[in-house]
Amino acid sequence: MTEKLAQTQYPVHDFIGRRWSPRAFSDRPVEQDKLLSVLEAARWAPSSYNHQPWSFIVATKDDSTEYSRLLNILVEFNQGWAKNAPVLILAVAKTHNDDGKINRHAFHDVGLAIENLVIQATALGLSVHQIAGFSVDAARKEYRIPEGYEPATAIVVGYAGDPQNLSDGLRERELAPRIRKPLKEFVFTGQWGTISTLVL
Repeated sequence: MTEKLAQTQYPVHDFIGRRWSPRAFSDRPVEQDKLLSVLEAARWAPSSYNHQPWSFIVATKDDSTEYSRLLNILVEFNQGWAKNAPVLILAVAKTHNDDGKINRHAFHDVGLAIENLVIQATALGLSVHQIAGFSVDAARKEYRIPEGYEPATAIVVGYAGDPQNLSDGLRERELAPRIRKPLKEFVFTGQWGTISTLVL
C-alpha cells in the first residue's frame, strides 16, 4: 500500500491526513462489517432540514452479475482500474423534496455523506476513490432511477493495492505527491478575492 500523507500547513486529524484516492486496489474482499460501518457513517451525515437526500446502490464481487452491471456504467478508462476493487457504489441524490420543490443543497449533502463514508473507511484501513467518469444516462436506465433523483458519483471501495500493477501513466499519477491550493487562494474576508488576514 502506498501511503501519501498530506503535507498540511496546520494540524488536521490523522484520518484526514491519510485519506487519498488511489487507483491501485487489491482484490482482497472488504469484510461485511466494515462495509456496513462505512455506510452507517454516511447515514449519520448532516443534511439541510435533515432531508438525507442520499441513496447508495452497492455491488460487490460476491455477486458478479451486479458487480458487472455497475462496472459497465463507468467510462472505459475507469473500468480499467476500478475492476480490481471488490466494492463499487453508485451515489444518487434526491434533487426534489417531497413537496416537489428543488433541494438546491442535495448534492452538497450527498457529498457530506460520502465524506463521512470516506473518513470511516480510512479509519478502518480501507481506501476510497470517487469517480465522475460514468454515464449518468446508463446509470439511470440500468437502475430505473426515477425523476427527481440524480446519479451523483460512482465510488470504489477496497484495500489499496500495488501501484506497480497500474499502467505507466497511472502509476506515475499514483506515486506523485498530493498537491492542494494554499489557504490564501480561497479564504477571503470582506469581499470576494480579499485574502483573509488569518492566512497571510
